[in-house]
Amino acid sequence: MMKSTLILPITALLAGLACGKHEAPQAPPMPTAKVRLAAVDPAGDTGWIAATLTATRRATLSTRMAASVTKVFANEGQHVAEGALLVSLSDGDLQGGLKAAETAVAAAQAHHRRIEALSKINASTPSELEMAATSLAQAQAGLAGVKANLAYTQIRAPFAGVVQSRMVNEGAFVGPGQPLVELEGQGALELEGTVSEQEAKGLRIGLKVPFEADGRPGSAEITALSTGGDPVSHRGTIRARILGSTGFRSGTFARIKAPGAAPEGLSVPRSALVVRGELSGVFVARDGKAELRWLSLGDARGAAVPVRAGLKAGEQVIDNPGTLVDGQPVEVSK
Repeated sequence: MMKSTLILPITALLAGLACGKHEAPQAPPMPTAKVRLAAVDPAGDTGWIAATLTATRRATLSTRMAASVTKVFANEGQHVAEGALLVSLSDGDLQGGLKAAETAVAAAQAHHRRIEALSKINASTPSELEMAATSLAQAQAGLAGVKANLAYTQIRAPFAGVVQSRMVNEGAFVGPGQPLVELEGQGALELEGTVSEQEAKGLRIGLKVPFEADGRPGSAEITALSTGGDPVSHRGTIRARILGSTGFRSGTFARIKAPGAAPEGLSVPRSALVVRGELSGVFVARDGKAELRWLSLGDARGAAVPVRAGLKAGEQVIDNPGTLVDGQPVEVSK
């Protein structure tokens, strides 16, 4: 009788706990978005390769020393001659070392002359003369090292050109290898751009190609060509030397015509693009849902952007996606 009395309260307690269980609330389904499709057209002008006009001679100047900038002699756009002083760094410690090194050389020279004179009258041993010569050579090497370090505090133009960028100000502390000045030589220009394997078809080193810059035509000869060098973009480098004196300016955007390299492709309107950081893509209507598709795009001209990869002909691209999210149900408006 006692056992039955205990079982009944426990059973009632378990039943109460079972009744108290609640299922976790489920997220409401995403609303169906009504969307319109974008016009996807054949990419008509894909035989042009984007490039930039640059000087064939250019250099980013730095120093091997850790020092403060005492004076900057060059500004952007300034024409400088070969050997012109561009940046001066503090050299107080080195000047002290220079005097000590010069004193050491003078003392070593005097000692060497004395031992050499004694050797002529057999008053010194050959080993003493050899040691004096070694000491002199070491002192001279030390002096040369100090002078070399002093030269690193005077940043000079390796060739005549135009200062493109000044990266330091007076009073700043710089370290070894830090860029100080960017210099471009005057005269010869070249085109530099990137090229895909498809765009490179029909191109070769030595081939003369037409180009456009500032709305004017020109001619260039390909001097370097590589494809697929970048493991992410799968694009290589193309460089072409400008032929003739055309009056083009460094830094100008240009387009290289790639004869026979125009691939078949598609173009989408800018209004359909989804840009997140360095990624660009579109939403595709697929099986009643929005599917985010990242694309490899070409250089845009006007309202259309050529698609290199990521989209197939016949796929439904959603225009003006707004707040659309991947996987959201969509209804295409007619």
